[in-house]
Amino acid sequence: MTNRTFTTVAVLAAAMFLYAPFMIVAAPYESTMGLVQKIFYFHAPIGMVMFLSSFVSGIASARYLFGKRASADRAALAAAELTVLFGLIVLVTGPLWARKAWGVWWQWDARLTSALVMWLIFLAYLLLRKYGGPGSDRLAAGVAIFGAANAPFVYWSVNVWRTVHPKTTVVPTLQSGMREPFWFCFVAFVLLYVLLLAMRMGLEHRRAELETLYLETQG
Repeated sequence: MTNRTFTTVAVLAAAMFLYAPFMIVAAPYESTMGLVQKIFYFHAPIGMVMFLSSFVSGIASARYLFGKRASADRAALAAAELTVLFGLIVLVTGPLWARKAWGVWWQWDARLTSALVMWLIFLAYLLLRKYGGPGSDRLAAGVAIFGAANAPFVYWSVNVWRTVHPKTTVVPTLQSGMREPFWFCFVAFVLLYVLLLAMRMGLEHRRAELETLYLETQG
């Protein structure tokens, strides 16, 4: 990503995040949950970005595992870190919403448990990369692929098993007035994700260059 493109995306994302609260406030109240439902405009888009990030990490890991491309490994690591970050936000905002809407902080049902497991898989990826020693990059790539493969099961779990979590049909059936701010927030979080991913990959690229220079001076 060029500096000009990065700046353009950053300005657009900032403008969208500044305007998003006004759209959310103007959105109609949900008939049963009332005001607390408005956390949906943050929780659900962040969850979708978490799924997107897991796929980016898994695909990049596969490219590294079978193509041995260092750039793919950097992308996989950056995306895995963001999967953990966005996943943590999902796991925090979800119980905040559930406590007010359904009277419980947490239930060990299919959606909540599978989302937690997926988050732990990518957390394990990061721990393996940091403490696994030589060869851990390739082993971690397999973990990321496994984590990405879990994402569709997490998404569809609410349609297969009974759970307090709303089904996947909620978003396509949003009424007018709710649909617009939801997708607006989703685009804003996608832009934020792209910026964070680009910055993290750039940092890893510079770190690799420094390591190369260090090895050259030692040789």
